[in-house]
Amino acid sequence: MWIRLTQLRRSPVMLLLAAILLAGVALFVLAVTPVAGVSQLGLSLPSAFSVREYLLPHKNPNAYAHDPAVAPDGHVYFADQQGSYIGRLDPETGDVKEYPTPTPRSGPHGIIVVPDGSVWYTGNAAGLIGRLDPKSGTITEFKTEGARDPHTPLWLNGTLWFTAQQSNKYGKLDPESGVVTLYDVATPRALPYGLQRAPDGSLWIALFGTNKLGHLDPKTAKLTEIDLPDSGTRPRRLCITSDGRIWYSDYSRGYLGMYDPKTKATKEWKTPSDQPGSTSNPYGIGVAPDGAIWVNEARQGTMVRFDPVTEHMEVVPIPTRGSVVRNISFDSTRHRLWIAESGISRMGRIDLK
Repeated sequence: MWIRLTQLRRSPVMLLLAAILLAGVALFVLAVTPVAGVSQLGLSLPSAFSVREYLLPHKNPNAYAHDPAVAPDGHVYFADQQGSYIGRLDPETGDVKEYPTPTPRSGPHGIIVVPDGSVWYTGNAAGLIGRLDPKSGTITEFKTEGARDPHTPLWLNGTLWFTAQQSNKYGKLDPESGVVTLYDVATPRALPYGLQRAPDGSLWIALFGTNKLGHLDPKTAKLTEIDLPDSGTRPRRLCITSDGRIWYSDYSRGYLGMYDPKTKATKEWKTPSDQPGSTSNPYGIGVAPDGAIWVNEARQGTMVRFDPVTEHMEVVPIPTRGSVVRNISFDSTRHRLWIAESGISRMGRIDLK
């Protein structure tokens, strides 16, 4: 039924009739459109964000950025796992400087920039931890005897803590003496993986081989294991919000999860691209300066922004297909999110403002 505007202007009755018809159409659309529960699935919204990519030049083998870390001057360092070098990307020019590791095939993995500006990384394939001095370009290596695969590094009060996945250990390195102290995880094959610091100064570990989180007291080095409700949960990476809540990527089940140490409660949200029979494999995760949680859907090659207040999710596609984002890093000064796009020789940047 079509109604001319001239008819609406002349007839209040026709105007009322049109309003009723429009309201009926709106109600019909709402009735036939399924609405998922927010706490179960979240709501996937169109996103205003986009990924800008930087091509990495390394060949033989092709660049394989694993983890990113942002320096105070805005340069982005990354660990190249296959090429065994530390890269430094200039975001303004796209230029990349490479620092080969002294030990060949060391397999650089996790990477951080500490307060004095030095860059620390884990040599996952060679049982070592390396320190890069950006001013001189010199790399110093420290062996982690007893932990053949140091994984994720974290700096706390002048000490470098780290996990060792296959070794089923966590440990700490004294940078002054070079002494490494190791501790066993009580649960066999727990696969300690992601490592993060909470606002209270304690540390949390994702025990990827289990449905557990590990709560570490750095003063005593004691690790308390906390069970997550679903036995199939496999937390891989962590981030922690300012209120102390622990957020994890459930790689196995396709969920974003949250554990609140204060209430002991757990809540989960299925990531948008997860479908029956095909998990989205959530992987790299981090909390932005505005409190939003960002997580990678490794299977689909997307980034997802989750608002903890509204529980809405926004899907941000990565332009080049085939990327796996294992870790992410925020530049709070410049309001940027950096992702290392493993497998496609690229680094990615999302401008948050």
